[in-house]
Amino acid sequence: MKMVTWNINGIRAVVKKGFWDWLEKESPDILCLQETKAHPSQLDESLLKPKGYKPYWSSAERKGYSGVALFVKEEPLSISEGLSAPEFDIEGRTLVAEFADFILFNGYYPNGKHDLSRVPYKLKYSDLVLEKALELQKEKKKPIILAGDFNTAHQPIDLARPKENQGNTGFLPEERAWIDKLVANGFIDIFREHEADSGHYSWWSYRAGARERNVGWRIDYFFITPELKNKVNRSYYQPEVMGSDHCPVVLEIA
Repeated sequence: MKMVTWNINGIRAVVKKGFWDWLEKESPDILCLQETKAHPSQLDESLLKPKGYKPYWSSAERKGYSGVALFVKEEPLSISEGLSAPEFDIEGRTLVAEFADFILFNGYYPNGKHDLSRVPYKLKYSDLVLEKALELQKEKKKPIILAGDFNTAHQPIDLARPKENQGNTGFLPEERAWIDKLVANGFIDIFREHEADSGHYSWWSYRAGARERNVGWRIDYFFITPELKNKVNRSYYQPEVMGSDHCPVVLEIA
């Protein structure tokens, strides 16, 4: 099984930048998209009925903002939108899908903003995701996969300029501590399990040629529970894939 997570920074924009060619070439079994920035009513038939896939959408009340989608080749046993928390669900940040062998959370974690005003909101959302994931793991007795744009670089190795960003959202101690809490609850950053080197990033600013110089951040992840660890063939990033300021992240499970 091949799974991909990708913050596309606008579904209508990325389809004009090679999305369909990429999708046909990669052919993931499950595709998690974040920051779709669209309501289904704004989309054409090609996105509402993509060839070979069943799509699910969660859109923000505010048009042109946030939103997540899930494209699957085989329909899940069940799928739910949101976290049963209106303050987060109105922003279309979460889809939870139960499959035969695992439960998948596709999440678009909030940005804390330059003035840090949304950091408490971000941490509250993150805590609720973890709470719901642990509840489902216990109830369903299935492994959990957390996928998406977490908007946080966990360790200094996960961004090109850690010293310069210590006071910025995405690398604040309290944001990084939440990922520590995720790990303490058994979740594994599966990419780091196989790759110890620096220079692997998933987001680059559009300014100052950051992507060309690989001055980036690793803020898009797959976190898995231990039951899946030995079934993972590999996880990797696709920085060569353009169309967004983020790149796709791939997880291959035996």
